[in-house]
Amino acid sequence: MATHGTRGRSGGRPTLEEVAARAGVGRGTVSRVINGSPRVSDATRAAVEAAVAELGYVPNTAARALAANRTDAIALVVPEPETRFFAEPYFSDMLRGVGAELSDTEMQLLLIFAGSDKERRRLAQYLAAHRVDGVLLVSVHADDPLPDMLAQLEIPAVISGPRSAAETLTSVDSDNYGGARSAVEHLVSHGRRRIAHITGRLDVYGAQRRVDGYRDALRDAGRPAEELLIEAGDFTEEGGVRAMRALLERCPDLDAVFAASDVTAAGARQVLREAGRRIPDDVALVGYDDSAIARHMDPPLTSVRQPIVEMGRKMIDLLLTEIADRRPTVSRGLAQPTQVVLATELVTRASS
Repeated sequence: MATHGTRGRSGGRPTLEEVAARAGVGRGTVSRVINGSPRVSDATRAAVEAAVAELGYVPNTAARALAANRTDAIALVVPEPETRFFAEPYFSDMLRGVGAELSDTEMQLLLIFAGSDKERRRLAQYLAAHRVDGVLLVSVHADDPLPDMLAQLEIPAVISGPRSAAETLTSVDSDNYGGARSAVEHLVSHGRRRIAHITGRLDVYGAQRRVDGYRDALRDAGRPAEELLIEAGDFTEEGGVRAMRALLERCPDLDAVFAASDVTAAGARQVLREAGRRIPDDVALVGYDDSAIARHMDPPLTSVRQPIVEMGRKMIDLLLTEIADRRPTVSRGLAQPTQVVLATELVTRASS
């Protein structure tokens, strides 16, 4: 039986073909295991890993990437200003999940901001040169040209949340509709009568679905949503401040607020306190994300937990599968996009 470090039949380094023969599988299966593809059974993975250990096979990363026309690099593209990326926990949690899932692979992660037209043009040139094997696209707006550009370039891509119900790219999202419903149902069950909603950016499909959940929960409770109680926000603290001021001016008798993010809720809380409104005695407050901000607010914030770290992990899982399998893109009409929706959970605290 061969031992670790055994040379291949040629007398040199063991080859991929020799590993495949030892494991009793095809060359492509060995490649999938080495590249971390999840599309391999546990038994097959174990057989390949045993063959790798017995033969002492060491992948030649540079040669493999060159032969396969690969770079062993993935781009995490954020079409937002850098200031927003570092200010909002959503992005850091997403990055944490992506990094954790990539840690056992040889892939390098590139963080690219594309919040301006100049940055988008530079990114288009970079991607057109095929300098990465795949792209993760986070925080996508309805009119963002980047997803269509990725499809045209036939670069494997996964986005964090679809642009619409008819999304053509693989996406991973949380249950925005169900999360919003649970927040409003909670407020209704605690006797709140005039429940306002500060939305996220409405060119983001997830924000639209939260509005839908808010409306439907109120309708099912026998109190159709009042347009005066809905104010557009943008997921930021500043947006929460502006929206809360507008709501108090229009509807001073409101007794609850559901904000589309914890950061937005923090801005709303500031305005409520300035107006002398006690939380939750006068106005109950619920956020979204269940970030560290929610836990550290005074009073601690009730919030809808979306599994952001898990979303990042799942995005990488799907992207590595597309890369390893060389699966054709939807733009060529040869594959159906995968749409993953993860469950949310309402975490109740003293603010409601």
